[in-house]
Amino acid sequence: MTIPATSSWPALVATSRGALWRAPDGTVERLSGGDASLRAAGHLPLVCHAPAVAARLGLEDLPAHDLLELFAFVRPARFCLPTVRGLCEALDLAVPSTPEEEVSALPQIARALIDELDDMAALASSEMKDTALAMARGQWSWGDAVLAALGIDAGGRKQRPGAGLDVWKSLPVWEEPPPAPPPGSQPVEPREARLRLAQLISAGANMAEARPTQSDYASAASEAFAPRTEEDKPHVVLVEAGTGVGKTLGYVAPASLWAEKNGAPVWISTYTRNLQRQIDTELDRLHRDSAEKRRRVVIRKGRENYLCLLNFQEAVMRTGLVPENAVGLGLLARWALASRDGDMIGGDLPAWLLDLVGRSRIQRLADRRGECIYSACEHYRKCFVERTIRRARQADIVIANHALVMIQAAMGGLDDGTRPLRYVFDEGHHLFDAADGAFGAHLSGVEASDLRRWLLGAEGRRGSRARGLERRLSDLLGEDVEAQNALRRLLDLAQQLPSPNWQTRLADGTVLGPAEEFLALVRQQVRARSAGDDQGFGQECDVRPLNPGLIAAADQLAEALEKMLQPVRRLRQALRARLEGEADKLDSSQRSRIEGVARSLANRCELTLESWRAMLRGLHNDADPAFVDWFGVERVQGREYDVGMYRHYLDPAEPFVNAVIRPAHGAVITSATLRDSLGVPSAANDEDVSRLADWTVAEARTGTRHLAAPAMRAAMASPFDYPNATKVLVVKDVKRDDPDQVAAAYRELFLAAGGGALGLFTAIGRLRAVHQRIAPALEEAGLPLYAQHVGGMDAATLVDIFRAEEHSCLLGTDAVRDGVDVPGRSLRLIVFDRVPWPRPDILHRARKAHWKAAGAGANGYDDMLARLRLKQAYGRLVRRSDDRGVFVMLDSRLPSRLLSAFPPGVIVERLGLADAVSETRRFLES
Repeated sequence: MTIPATSSWPALVATSRGALWRAPDGTVERLSGGDASLRAAGHLPLVCHAPAVAARLGLEDLPAHDLLELFAFVRPARFCLPTVRGLCEALDLAVPSTPEEEVSALPQIARALIDELDDMAALASSEMKDTALAMARGQWSWGDAVLAALGIDAGGRKQRPGAGLDVWKSLPVWEEPPPAPPPGSQPVEPREARLRLAQLISAGANMAEARPTQSDYASAASEAFAPRTEEDKPHVVLVEAGTGVGKTLGYVAPASLWAEKNGAPVWISTYTRNLQRQIDTELDRLHRDSAEKRRRVVIRKGRENYLCLLNFQEAVMRTGLVPENAVGLGLLARWALASRDGDMIGGDLPAWLLDLVGRSRIQRLADRRGECIYSACEHYRKCFVERTIRRARQADIVIANHALVMIQAAMGGLDDGTRPLRYVFDEGHHLFDAADGAFGAHLSGVEASDLRRWLLGAEGRRGSRARGLERRLSDLLGEDVEAQNALRRLLDLAQQLPSPNWQTRLADGTVLGPAEEFLALVRQQVRARSAGDDQGFGQECDVRPLNPGLIAAADQLAEALEKMLQPVRRLRQALRARLEGEADKLDSSQRSRIEGVARSLANRCELTLESWRAMLRGLHNDADPAFVDWFGVERVQGREYDVGMYRHYLDPAEPFVNAVIRPAHGAVITSATLRDSLGVPSAANDEDVSRLADWTVAEARTGTRHLAAPAMRAAMASPFDYPNATKVLVVKDVKRDDPDQVAAAYRELFLAAGGGALGLFTAIGRLRAVHQRIAPALEEAGLPLYAQHVGGMDAATLVDIFRAEEHSCLLGTDAVRDGVDVPGRSLRLIVFDRVPWPRPDILHRARKAHWKAAGAGANGYDDMLARLRLKQAYGRLVRRSDDRGVFVMLDSRLPSRLLSAFPPGVIVERLGLADAVSETRRFLES
């Protein structure tokens, strides 16, 4: 086969003003979205990120040669920005600066990747060649070119079924490590922590600047690694460290020392997957050798993040029915063989590949519903999750996230029943919200139908990979007739839970079973009593007083749940009996499987049923002061998605402390924003802030006020000169409810900054409205504009692009505000559309009343949350000593009592938009 000339393919780049089309002869013309679609259908142009290009042109789909697909095949598990400039940088090509140069660069990118494949052909593995052939037979647009480059004759090879996609055959087998000895109790002295910190700093590629407060931080954090002297009294250190202190290396220093001295891992937990990746990158300083780092540092996430080989195999087996699925599966196969640990969400699978293959399709390849069959799976000894679990037992540092730590603790330990003794909780200001999600209970249609699916499987739906409890459990029960009967009884009772299409039946009154009857009456009460305008969030109402008939329906459902609990407990008893009675016969994999199934029965089924039953029984009594209950109807894009009764702790930090902190021996809880200044003016000096800044908020939001022994407190101020490095402007003459005025303000401020601008929004609708209005003007000025919830890219990818492109602009919501770490000129302006007040729902109302009763004032709770959000947003602006930036609030209603969110000495100016634009330009140019 002859390798095609990439210059013979047309190329397409989408812009806010239409499309640029490059013909094979090199001429470039501008087209409308419709014309571009018509041409693409006949010519399959070269593009970069087809879903985003299609979205920008207002199209549902775009047939094309997507260069990112080719990159993912040629360089699996390798990062590049999903832009034309990003591809050029990754391939060492000249980086274009205009859309016209970008569209001309696309054939060069294709040529470079095809040439790279051609160079690899002689040494290409048989797996790689088989994958290419399988994808080509699935009508991959790149198929012929890739086969030609690899020297493969498509007609001359007959493939066995699944060849090239059956990666499970090529993955290595993990080995079971020996049981770990009990950890030691050696302390980490402050002097040792300071010395280790100095070593970490000197180990960087570039010597870090001296930070005296960083050594103080490491010294304070070392207190959490002293031996515990009394049961249930861990050593807990609360450390607020301003931006620039260098808290990551500050806590890694004592944590790594303790792990090495005592032979047990320290779990470092953060809020998001993106932050897990950032911490992992920092640990390159601790272990310069990648193989050594892999052995001693492990990233842990929930099972739903990893590729399930059994799910993947079943998807591969169906490619005979849908050959085009081989394209996406082939790209995943290439990645799986190159991946560090099979982590699909936030790991080394590029986030943009999820967009290309289909995010929901990829997520279905993970175990998102707790249906793992453990050692009964033929791929168990190659499983990515099981391998990671075993690596974590032998590691020094485990990088986890708050949700995993809390859910595992709430369920009685980790996958193997063990608990870490030492924790570091970075982004500690998010512990309250993480605990709120982990310890809440939802008796809803979605949750109940998911439990039915977990128990019964797919119930006749062809092509579904859902495996019911019978498949996971029956062979483990052996000849125990009573247990087999209990299993059948449970499966019969599970049919009382909501079945497929339950949403339709709730609306038309044709409900089936006690669960749907209860949910229908809940829906009726919500629709009757909600305030009306749901603002896109759905509707909700108080539980009491109950509508007629609800208490009877609740009792009927509670009785059904009680009947389900009986066989669940009998099954768990049978599994425990087998572990004890056949201890001399079961090998380690069999024991592991029995323990895993018993644990999932308890966590996924028994605890859920018990919590639901308690919620229903509680309807007979007055409200429990420890909880907040409400009824709700949730909507997604205007459609009813879920209905149910919801229960959250009034103070979720209390169960977090009881389940996670109290059993541990020590913990560091740290953030740049733990304390609240309670209205101290930003113009106050450092001594005023230190004296008045309130640790009460930190102890309440982290739960440490519930400890028997008080937490140690430490605070390190930022070394940055905020008064001279930043400006804070409040625009007083823009009508916040006028989308044209708000958009004009964003446009002019972004242009004045020359890019490097982050626009933050408290509502997705306003974000989209502003994006639509300002994109053409920014493009004409040469400023690329990216936006969350617009187009086909996820937030993490957008932040990566924004960080790399110094003159780009980004619009986003909370997820962007909390996850951006962009040092340098790539972020020099932040514009906030409105004061970030918390959403005023029933749960918020209860917590606000609780804080008011505690003496926080009528608006104390709202003010505290808004100040913390402003602190977080402002903190994105200066990440190193030479950064400069402007923070603009477009909401003239920003109260003076919130201005203490800004650092001491920073002057806040209230002025008109024209003056704000002029001042932004002057300050950033000076």
